[in-house]
Amino acid sequence: MFLESIDEGLMVLGENSRKAIYFHLQNMFSLKKEDVPDRPEALVEGLEKMFGAGAKAIEEWILKSLYQKLGAKYEEKKNSKFEDYLNDAREIIRASATRNL
Repeated sequence: MFLESIDEGLMVLGENSRKAIYFHLQNMFSLKKEDVPDRPEALVEGLEKMFGAGAKAIEEWILKSLYQKLGAKYEEKKNSKFEDYLNDAREIIRASATRNL
């Protein structure tokens, strides 16, 4: 689900840009697409190096896609980092799994 959200978030920039971002993440940060869920901090670092302050907009597109998939509302929180939102998303998933037991 997270990888799909990353793909969708990056698609806002277009297919060629998405491919270029994955290429640079792998070459600059040794971060393969399939490893991103285990190393989200490397994704954030890579996006920041490539896009500077614009990385925040890309992160937001990814998070909006993820929260939509979870059936939750994305709300921007002051001073929250990308990883904080991912932790919230994990909690949503855990809560959902507990309700479905």
